[in-house]
Amino acid sequence: MAQDLRELFKKERDGDMPKMRPGHKERFHERLQKEFPQRRKPWIILLKIAASVLILIGIGTYYFITGKSKATLKTSVVEKEAPMEKSNDISLGDLSPDLKKVENYYVANINFELSKLEVSKENKAIVASFMDQLATLNAEYKKLNAELNLIGPNDQTITALIKNLQLRLQVLHRLKEKLNQLKSSKNEEVISM
Repeated sequence: MAQDLRELFKKERDGDMPKMRPGHKERFHERLQKEFPQRRKPWIILLKIAASVLILIGIGTYYFITGKSKATLKTSVVEKEAPMEKSNDISLGDLSPDLKKVENYYVANINFELSKLEVSKENKAIVASFMDQLATLNAEYKKLNAELNLIGPNDQTITALIKNLQLRLQVLHRLKEKLNQLKSSKNEEVISM
């Protein structure tokens, strides 16, 4: 009774296999689709839409928060008037290419230092006091710029404008030093505990 399965399969392969009628596969596929239609899963589509909305809300929130924090710091940065608003006003950079380089250098450094500021609950009061100083210097810069437009370019006004920019940068460096001192004293307190 023991039959070798290999022999049975070999006989089966060698035997004449019945041929399928033409179009059998297509008809079978159609019947299969009728009996088991592929349903679209609406919850997957809803899930994709919800994920897209969440991503957009996250990106919007990020830009809203970072945009607000930058907007509060920009009040003390040199604000240049748009050329279309006041076409006859001149600024320090309009007088000569060298003065434009000087002005751009200081403005870029001031903006860079402002962007590196790390404001926290502990140092908020210190930063606010230094920002008040910068706002005062900014108001003085605007007055000097108005004087430059009213009287015309002279050495005293140009020197005062450059010194104002230098002073702003020095104030920011002092603020940075104070924040580092505050940070190191906090670290020393934590280590000593």
